[in-house]
Amino acid sequence: MKNIVFDFGGVLVDWNPHHLYDKYFGSREKAEWFLNNICLYSWNLQMDGGKPFAEGVAELQAEHPEWSEAIAIYHTRWIEMMNGEIEGMVSVVKRLKMAGYGVYGLTNWSAETFPMIRDTYPVFQEFDGIVVSGEEHLLKPDAAIYKCLLERYALQAEESLFVDDNADNVAGARNVGMKAIQFTSAEELERELKDVFGLRF
Repeated sequence: MKNIVFDFGGVLVDWNPHHLYDKYFGSREKAEWFLNNICLYSWNLQMDGGKPFAEGVAELQAEHPEWSEAIAIYHTRWIEMMNGEIEGMVSVVKRLKMAGYGVYGLTNWSAETFPMIRDTYPVFQEFDGIVVSGEEHLLKPDAAIYKCLLERYALQAEESLFVDDNADNVAGARNVGMKAIQFTSAEELERELKDVFGLRF
């Protein structure tokens, strides 16, 4: 194995709309209802796929005018959905890089908001290459985005291992010939990389 490819949200950094909406509504339950019924994950994926936030917000506000303010802050207060790095993961990335492995990123993320986290967290400077869905107008788990990464950086699928917290995205990587791990914690990931795949770092 020569290359490790990381998803970002839920693997490297803690992005979760609850960090914003639990505060906004003052209730975990109200936030849960809002995120399950108004600002759905499938709606967020439209922006991850390249739709401008202004357009996505306006469309949803037209459908749910009574929730107009709450929908608007999904964009205007987006940075409050971030809650730092996932414990232990910066160390894993840095040690893999020092050991000589290629370190790459493949993320479903809006092209508008990704620069905010790239410029906030120094760990992103460790990466040899990053493919952002919103810039490519492609989304995991479609095969095209994995192939985009492999071709852009001249990587061989069989020499590359993908790490994502989403089972569908893990399956998508395997479908193009990559090895893959579903992420649960830095400790468990390190164990699998060493014990299952034989990496030394």
